[in-house]
Amino acid sequence: PASQTGLRALAPRNPVALLEEHNNRGDVKRSIGNVILEYKLPFFPALRANLNLGYDVANGHGDNYINDSAASNYRRFRDAGGISHGGTSSRYLQKRENTLMEFYLGYSKDLSAIKSRVDLIAGYSYNNFLTKVNNYEDRTADRTVVSVPFYKFDNPEFTLISTYARLNYSLLNRYIITASIRRDGSSRFSENNRYGVFPSLAFAWRLKEERFLRNSKTFSELKVRVGYGETGQQDGIGLYDYNSFYVLSNNAAQYQLGNTFYNLARPGGYYPNRKWEQTATSNIGLDFGLFDNRVTGSVEVYLKKTTDLLNEIDQPAGTNFSNKIVANVGSMENRGAEFTIGIDLIRKKDFLWNIGFNASYNKNKITRLTVSDNPDYKGNELGGISGGTGTTLFINTVGFPRNSFYVYKQVYDAAGLPIDGLFEDINRDGLVNTDDRYRYKNPDPEAFFGFTTSVNVKRWNAGFVMRAQVGNYVYNNVNSTLGTRSTVFGSGYLNNAYTDLLKTNITGAKAGMILSDYYLQNASFLRMDNLNLGYNIGTICKGKSNLRINANVQNVFVVTKYKGIDPEIFGGVDNNFYPRPRTFVLGLNLDF
Repeated sequence: PASQTGLRALAPRNPVALLEEHNNRGDVKRSIGNVILEYKLPFFPALRANLNLGYDVANGHGDNYINDSAASNYRRFRDAGGISHGGTSSRYLQKRENTLMEFYLGYSKDLSAIKSRVDLIAGYSYNNFLTKVNNYEDRTADRTVVSVPFYKFDNPEFTLISTYARLNYSLLNRYIITASIRRDGSSRFSENNRYGVFPSLAFAWRLKEERFLRNSKTFSELKVRVGYGETGQQDGIGLYDYNSFYVLSNNAAQYQLGNTFYNLARPGGYYPNRKWEQTATSNIGLDFGLFDNRVTGSVEVYLKKTTDLLNEIDQPAGTNFSNKIVANVGSMENRGAEFTIGIDLIRKKDFLWNIGFNASYNKNKITRLTVSDNPDYKGNELGGISGGTGTTLFINTVGFPRNSFYVYKQVYDAAGLPIDGLFEDINRDGLVNTDDRYRYKNPDPEAFFGFTTSVNVKRWNAGFVMRAQVGNYVYNNVNSTLGTRSTVFGSGYLNNAYTDLLKTNITGAKAGMILSDYYLQNASFLRMDNLNLGYNIGTICKGKSNLRINANVQNVFVVTKYKGIDPEIFGGVDNNFYPRPRTFVLGLNLDF
């Protein structure tokens, strides 16, 4: 409180002081190892055994100290005698142990009698992920205890186990069949639902090997392929949510005993019937090569149907230890097409210039969100934003793309500026309330594009990589929180402001303004990721070595209408995004 500290708790601190008065020293040691052993049976050379062992172990520990005169931690705690204590003196220790063991048997054989080839693999994979966390007391700079964790150690762990088999069969080098099956198990599910079985089947026909195309001067490759496969998804859920468990509370939910605050263990929400989310994909494609493969590419269309969707749903009051839980409810479709092409524009001994282009289109739609069809169910709201405690920005609704923005339709004045707190009455009932929020755009692009080119002229080489996204929108959370008068002037101190405030003069006090579609901005972009130039100087040191020089620029430029710092925001909410650096690299390569 201000009466105790003399400082306003939420007021921004001097950034130089935050850097200079914060001493955080840590030591991280990491070891990564991998060994692959393969053995061919001398009496059965078509059969081979492969063993892959790997580990990734990291150990990090350190101390965090902030002195008691620092404004960021000034007078944080008052003891029974009324003496104030400030600053921070804490420790941290964490170990991570990831291990891998994979073993498979492979069989490869040419069956010349029937003009066939068989490749067969069957194997087993074990992945374990273990984190060991030591929880220490939170202390002030003079070592006075502020809070004590309920338990000293936390060892979250989960395991993935898979058994699999795959068969590749080729007949006459024209007809190719690929079949596979996986049985994946995750410790994130209960024993009754731990394993999922995921098959796949694909067929390819190399038309180029048929008599009517074998001697073609135009087609150097032509192949038609169709496929069907199922995959499972278990990411984005808790490690132990299938069972009733206790979790350590965060610092915002401590309990005071005497003059000490304790992080207590509290029950977490659970869902015992959760199982693998499954996606079935069907596709048909055409691969081609023209004019001695000077032009190569592919065209493909696909349909993905996801069932047992892992979706966050509401829980009735009193039925669980959380008001929301991730459960298998709903289904979703993705339809799309992909196209790639590569062209050697010039192919000579001392001059090679090629370009590559790819494009993909995807349409996403939710097809079910309830156990039985319910046309009156508006959908599941989700996604918090800064500046709006308890406010959700997205909604999942049947018939709409996933994570559609759920906002108010802004009304503008004659100059095209938003009118503070004035929104359209969508349902025309004479009132503007939550029933007037509507679904508008979503963060996922509808189309992706990529373009590459490289040129080699004698000893010179150059090239660049560009890509684009179209149809994606971003909620500018920086503008919605810092572009209001209440944020800048309403706290008794001056705060940082978003420059848009100079134009809109929005107060930030009107209800619903933070959910205005004014803050949704078109984030389509064209970005050059890489630009490179190199020169091979040639042999030096009497021919004993070779010297090459190269220059490289990463994140060269971005073309976009988005007004924020970067249009490529994962999740669709722009808030505290760390800018991508533009990197310049000059290198010398000396080969002996």
